[in-house]
Amino acid sequence: MAKTILVVDDEASIRTSLQGILEDEGYRPLLAEDGAKALEMVQRDLPDLVLLDIWMPGIDGLEVLQQLKSIHPSLLVIMMSGHGTIETAVRSTKMGAYDFIEKPLSLEKLILTIQNAFDMQRLQDENEILRSAVLQDHDMVGNSPVIVSLREQIRLVAPSGASVLVTGENGTGKELVARAVHFQSNRSNHPFMEINCAAIPDELIESELFGHEKGAFSGAISQKKGKFDLADGGTIFLDEIGDMSLRTQAKVLRVLQERKFERVGGTRTIEVDVRIVAATNKVLEDEIKKGTFREDLYYRLNVVPFRVPPLRERRDDVPLLIDHFLDLFCRKEGRERINILPDAVELLKCYDWPGNIRELKNIIERLVIMSLGRAITVDQLPDYIRTLEVSSDSGARIEGSGGFSLREAREEFEKEFILHKLEEHGWNISKTAEAIALERTNLHRKIKSYRIDMKK
Repeated sequence: MAKTILVVDDEASIRTSLQGILEDEGYRPLLAEDGAKALEMVQRDLPDLVLLDIWMPGIDGLEVLQQLKSIHPSLLVIMMSGHGTIETAVRSTKMGAYDFIEKPLSLEKLILTIQNAFDMQRLQDENEILRSAVLQDHDMVGNSPVIVSLREQIRLVAPSGASVLVTGENGTGKELVARAVHFQSNRSNHPFMEINCAAIPDELIESELFGHEKGAFSGAISQKKGKFDLADGGTIFLDEIGDMSLRTQAKVLRVLQERKFERVGGTRTIEVDVRIVAATNKVLEDEIKKGTFREDLYYRLNVVPFRVPPLRERRDDVPLLIDHFLDLFCRKEGRERINILPDAVELLKCYDWPGNIRELKNIIERLVIMSLGRAITVDQLPDYIRTLEVSSDSGARIEGSGGFSLREAREEFEKEFILHKLEEHGWNISKTAEAIALERTNLHRKIKSYRIDMKK
């Protein structure tokens, strides 16, 4: 569809001339002879861009610009004037105009400016889409009380500038907490930089964090900015900070205290405005006693502590996480959405997940890649999950294999699963059959086969 451009100018000859040029370039022009008419037309037929003259009788261009931006902040507006000054140009751009062009108009410059404006808008739209996708893929999924409480804590803390320390086992989603803190803060439009302190050798981590000057060490052939430099105005996430050397800890402490540092091999002091979110799977109080972590840095970081619970403490979130990862990987692989059968979900809820969410994510990705059908069954789950036995009292706790064969383990699980679901639905066979996606007659047969005593 052709882009619509509204031309607002009190000179008929300019309107007519621009109309022909815009039509030749494939645009759909609209014409208005004054500011009042322009505002009326924008309300009736919102254009993609406005070419707006400044000096007009009645409402002048700057006032029209102000009103347009108050109604449609994202509307592209290019100002035109035959009596332009630098002051007027600066004022109009501060008010939200994309650009300012002097009359007499250079048609080549005008068309180029219009194209650049649309290109900029397209990039902004794409960036917003990508940003939304990133936020969705890194969303904290779950409705368990511990996750609801954690999200509420993040909501309260994020707008502040306080340093945050996130603790939890490997794979629990500490990075998601850091991203949530950043994206819900006033720094969300600035960079989010992350660095894994355990993955970078001690001799290189200072260069990664603070950058280096040319010739600072062998291989430093040019100046390099570090993560603190690049994160200016935003947030830096120091993952696995418990593995950081004492020498580097001292420099990070200085940034927290003074907001300044020097690059490796440099003498110039660089000031930065950075919020630090740190994470660790270690107990830093124990590391302080061992002498491997600075106590003063710990108290600087631990202004607001967050603990991310392991997956075994939030088993009710497993089905939601499974659905989230199925959506994610089916979209990534470009295939139709597949489902997972209820008995497979129930079995996944029973597993202890020593690798936490990261382990679950990897398993779901593997199942999506390897699955040929429309649904994932128990038979497709890893052996160490398939052979679990579920206790009848909880219906969702691993008790061990108990020496069962694979067939016996499956039968025992199915019996306990049916018992649990019958009790959950008040021993109503129809409701239970619907809940577990099983035909009513098949459920009757299984109840009889497993000699389940139906309660009245």
